[in-house]
Amino acid sequence: MNSLKKVKNGFSYELNGWKYVSISGSPQKRGYAYGFLVADEMKKVFEMLNFVIYESFGEKWSYFVDASTLLFKDKIQQNFPEFYEEMLGITEGCIAAGVKTSIEEIIAWNNYFTLTENWYPNKDASSDSAQKSKIRKGEGGGATERCSAFIAVGDYTKDGKIVVAHNNFSEFVDGQFARIVLDLKPDNGARMLIQGFPGWIWSGTDFFVTSYGFIGTETTIGGFLPWENNIPICCRIRKAMQYGKTLDDYVNFLLENNSGDYANSWLFGDVNHNEILRLELGLKYHKVDRTKNGFYIGFNAPYDPRIRNLECANTGFDDIRRHQGARRVRLGQLMKEYKGKLDVESAQRILADHYDVYLNKENPCSRTCCSHYNLDAREYMSDPSRPKPFAPRGAIDGNVCTTALAKNMSFILRYGNSCGIPFYKDTFCDENMQWDQLRPYLHDRPTQPWTLFQISNKVHKVSSVKKKKNTTNKKTTKRSLKG
Repeated sequence: MNSLKKVKNGFSYELNGWKYVSISGSPQKRGYAYGFLVADEMKKVFEMLNFVIYESFGEKWSYFVDASTLLFKDKIQQNFPEFYEEMLGITEGCIAAGVKTSIEEIIAWNNYFTLTENWYPNKDASSDSAQKSKIRKGEGGGATERCSAFIAVGDYTKDGKIVVAHNNFSEFVDGQFARIVLDLKPDNGARMLIQGFPGWIWSGTDFFVTSYGFIGTETTIGGFLPWENNIPICCRIRKAMQYGKTLDDYVNFLLENNSGDYANSWLFGDVNHNEILRLELGLKYHKVDRTKNGFYIGFNAPYDPRIRNLECANTGFDDIRRHQGARRVRLGQLMKEYKGKLDVESAQRILADHYDVYLNKENPCSRTCCSHYNLDAREYMSDPSRPKPFAPRGAIDGNVCTTALAKNMSFILRYGNSCGIPFYKDTFCDENMQWDQLRPYLHDRPTQPWTLFQISNKVHKVSSVKKKKNTTNKKTTKRSLKG
């Protein structure tokens, strides 16, 4: 394989839009291998951050790095020395490969969501009074919504075992970097197969399997407001992934010194006991549901009335003009439609679904399970402060796992829209000149096949999943897909 790169304690290669990276060993050694192998990717990340942060906040990326250092560096070093050493190794690996960075910048990058979506909006609030005022007024804002997901077991799946599916919809300019498939084999704890961002000790998207028999994913809780400077999510979820041996462990590790950052509806599956769990995790409030016969869906709004009303503003929970309410309805419909038939192929179809429950027709847009903000004029939005028309945002992948796949430490991914519609930055920016400033930082995402990834020390064990011939026209744009 021409893209194969090797370094002590690791190797990597490119396949169907993904960068597969396998690392092992002590924290510093595996971190060094990781940093060295993703250095080219990290260079592009830092270029993007230096532009996007200033464009979005009027503050330089260095401002957030300095804040991260004050907030997190000592805390992580003292409480999670293993993870700190791993990030130090990532720093050293990047530098050795010719990419200038620092341990402070790597920590800030690992806390990118926490800094931009939790700390920054709350940095001037001395109490929760401002947050409560926003909630009472029904104002927008708060954490960004990402992802569609479901997890099912028992009567809902074809074999009675667990089926999990997830897609990450994000701003294209940063979300496009979540193309790493990381096989992480530490000296202690579980081996993990993770889909996520380069240089992160966690996933961030989130999608993973572990050698202890767990599958994990989540969807963010949109409009979430409160935050406290306790333990950041990057350390809490990584601890759960690496050391969690029961579903209770996952709940307890995430609740321990919870900061409320990256508030999520977490979906976990225990393949050893054929049980699934949903943890809706706010700051002061959380709710746990678990079953061996049923399903849970993720659509960026919480069921728990306390989180929805006391910690969030304008969640869109019951508004089918919004992507939260629309996907809550559509995913529920699809769970009923596929009851007893859920497997890999049906999960892929659900992630690629384009039925718009507001207009009652096939219509790739922000409201559909395979989200396409870039094709959406947003003319039906109930809240004018929400994302703008034809925004460069939407589903950038598709992820499926089952009990059988998890037991082999594997999952099936698709890079780009879950449905296969390609994205070409020049076509998009030519048609939507309001986003032309992003052109140098956007990446093309041509149609890619669903691809099986598995932990391996041999490249040949990773292969494409054979599918029917894709006939999607490369030049397909919003104009040919509207209505």
